[in-house]
This record gives sequence, C-alpha cells and structure tokens, in this order.
Amino acid sequence: MQFKDYYDILGVKPEASDAELKTAYRKLARKFHPDVSKEKGAEEKFKGVNEAYEALKDPAKRRAYDQLRAQGYRPGEEFHPPPNFGEGQGFDFSDMGGEGGFSDFFESLFRQERGRGSAPRARRGRDVQARIEIPLATAYSGGRERISLRDGGGERTLEVKIPAGVLSGQQIRLKGQGSPGMHGAAAGDLLLEIIVREDARFHLEGRDVHYTLALPPWQAALGASVTVPTLGGDVELKIPAGSDSGKRMRLRGRGMPGATPGDQFVTVQIHAPPATTEAQRELYEQMAKAFG
Repeated sequence: MQFKDYYDILGVKPEASDAELKTAYRKLARKFHPDVSKEKGAEEKFKGVNEAYEALKDPAKRRAYDQLRAQGYRPGEEFHPPPNFGEGQGFDFSDMGGEGGFSDFFESLFRQERGRGSAPRARRGRDVQARIEIPLATAYSGGRERISLRDGGGERTLEVKIPAGVLSGQQIRLKGQGSPGMHGAAAGDLLLEIIVREDARFHLEGRDVHYTLALPPWQAALGASVTVPTLGGDVELKIPAGSDSGKRMRLRGRGMPGATPGDQFVTVQIHAPPATTEAQRELYEQMAKAFG
C-alpha cells in the first residue's frame, strides 16, 4: 500500500490548529462534493478529504500519525505499518458510524484498535490498476496477451483475453486479481488500461483508421484500380482519374469493430519515382513539354 500525507491532502501545514483543519476540511468537502462538483475525479478527492480529516481531527490518531510521518515517509511511497503501531493510543471511533470507504492505509493504522476481543472486520481487497500495451492487430481482432505484474507476493504472469475492437484508454477488469482481502474477504480486482501501440501503416482516430496511399503520377492522373491494405485484409480501391495529393476516400466499415464499426480513410499522396535510366529521363522530359 502507499503512504498518504493527510496534511498535504487538506492543504494545511503540520502545525495547523484544530480550527484551521476544520476550515480546510469544510472548504474542500464543499468543493469536491459529488452532488456539486463537475470536476473529474471529484468523488475520489471527496473521499480522500474525509479520510484525512478523520485521521487528524482526533488528537490520539493525529498524535500517532505525526510520529509515523516524522520517520520521513513520502506520499505514494510503499508503506507497511510498524508492528504494534498505535497500541495503547485509545483511538476514538465513536463518531465513525461504522461507515466504510476508507483506504487500506487508514484501515491498517487505525481500524485495528477498535477494542479488545472484537472480531476483526473482513474487508475486500483493493483494486489494482496496471497498463497493458498491445499491437493494433490484436486490438482489431482480439486475442490473448501475457502480462507480468510485480506485487508484494513477487512477480506473477497472467494471460489476458483481449476483446475485438478495444481502444486505448479502455479498461479490462479481471475479478479477484487485485490485492488479497483481509480476514477472509474477497480479493480486489485488477483494472487493466489498454494502450494500443503505434502502427507503421495505420493511424487510429477513435474507431476510424487512416492510411496514406502512395500513387505514381500516371495512376493519379489516369485513374486505376489498386490494392489497399486494411486491418481486415486487402481490398481493391478504384482511384478516380485526376486525383491529387490530399484526396481522401472512405472504405465504410473497414475501421475498428464495435457496435458502430469505424471506417477506413485512404489519403492519396502522389509519389514520383526517380528517373534512373535514360529512357525514364526522356519520358519525364516529354511530360514536361506536354504539360508546359
């Protein structure tokens, strides 16, 4: 789990008074309340503010947390509570109402002191986030990819089923592959963010695929039927006579699959082959004279 700096979350200094803590908490709670804020991630920030104030408003919990923080832990740093942390501190839980939603960090520090003889509370393991990079071909057709994860139990390898038509930024949830639960509760989930690797031939924009087609001048001028690659295989495309660089043609339904499949857009780029023989140079000279 990761260390949390509760003072930083509330935006106050470690020597802040109880009144300053309360003022900062109320201001941030109003700002990030899910019923009010339209800001991205507001709900998570709201939970973080509540947790920080819960840890610091109680003198016993704040005193224990300050001692821990003084050891030099930094926000986001891997953290495990020292043995017997908080023992004998007399933490007050009377106003918590049994409400959950606190992080593993908070739970590991304070929940364990709920009273002698009380049964430990089962708690579902936290969800873990990771990224997996896949080639465009796999994103198009689906398949299986292996991912290696490093956690507290060492390194493990998972085989992940990739659905056809997945895009960068989408997530795949693997149930029970997150952090282990506490006291017999279920493990959390693994949330895999998809990153579709850049492709040498195709460029993705949403579900649409873009491809640049290099044509010699005579095919662009006279028209032709050419073979064009797509993610689903080669197709024949008719090039109209008089096509110029930048002309764009649509292959409907040839983009990424989905409820509404994307299209493939083919953009013409005229490419003049180099004249490497005398006959080729003469042909270019004839063209120059013919077109003035």
